[in-house]
Amino acid sequence: MSDQYFVEGRDRAHSLGNSGSLILDGNGRVDDRILETYWRCGFYVFEGALSSTERNELVSDFEALLDRLPMGRGSKVDHQGRPAAGLGFKRPSFRFAKPLSDPHGGSDLSGGRYESKMTEPTPPDDAPDEVLLNISGCLQLMDACLRLYGHPKLLRVAEAINGPDFTPFTDTVWVKQAGLGPSVAWHQDGTTHWDKPDLDRGTHGFNFMVQLYDTTPENALWVVPGSHDQGKIDIKKKVEANGSDRLSDAVPMLMKAGDVAICNRQVLHGSFANTSVAERATFVFGFHRRSSVLGVQGWAENPYNEDYVTKRSRIIPLAVDARSQHFDDEDPYVYLPLRHENHSYSRKSRESTLADYNVNDIGL
Repeated sequence: MSDQYFVEGRDRAHSLGNSGSLILDGNGRVDDRILETYWRCGFYVFEGALSSTERNELVSDFEALLDRLPMGRGSKVDHQGRPAAGLGFKRPSFRFAKPLSDPHGGSDLSGGRYESKMTEPTPPDDAPDEVLLNISGCLQLMDACLRLYGHPKLLRVAEAINGPDFTPFTDTVWVKQAGLGPSVAWHQDGTTHWDKPDLDRGTHGFNFMVQLYDTTPENALWVVPGSHDQGKIDIKKKVEANGSDRLSDAVPMLMKAGDVAICNRQVLHGSFANTSVAERATFVFGFHRRSSVLGVQGWAENPYNEDYVTKRSRIIPLAVDARSQHFDDEDPYVYLPLRHENHSYSRKSRESTLADYNVNDIGL
């Protein structure tokens, strides 16, 4: 991929005007100009959203987890022969892929939403057989992720976009190892509502994207601004018409460590194989409108009902309490649907509520 593509993409990104501080008014409402820009572009970057303390704790937990990473898929030990992290959970925590590969493109994964294959550079001769692709169930693996999930300002953003009865999606750390990180094919996240008559630009919810390290055009997520408002896009046709996977209307989501973006799940986005010298790690967690979820056959075995949604949503007040015990100078967020329940973070609640919470993720 030519340097010129990265330069031009960076310039397009800087022209959007969709970044700045996370501003709340005296009543805790998100500034209207932020929301207007988000709905125009499909994503918005909150610069410096995390304190240096929280950012450092997040990076520390992540790097400590990497030290306990299984040696590969199916392995139960880490690089020192110790029991690996994540053992005993109902869902595997770690996914691996071949270096610089596209493990999704052109496959039937996730409802076939990855329609077109990305370019796959040749890995170095000394590359390992596989590298870490992502980590799921992060809230039970990294305390800093759980606390971040209860961030009062970010939850105010979720409320502003999806209403006070918003529901969870899922959470993942996506890893782009320097010189080896696989690509993620161009896709739109939603899979359930494209043909619904009430489809609008926010039907499939949004994700927070938290950067642990600075991003570059070479390792960043790339987004096609405004594509969240275009319905279901024929991605394969678009890539073919463009002549390559380097979409000319896409921009890199450029962020510093500690920045947090909101990204619409209907926006067309993807990332190239990371041949650069810079690592990227992005903690992604999202939320839906309750009206988009209830009665819908999503990623679970049965349509989502109130009991299912309530069980998964209890992670929100649990995370809020975990955060309030750690950052006692903040005003904790109040999640209205469960405001009458008591959710105290403790060793007991880790076992009763947090353990294997992600088997009840809500995907649309």
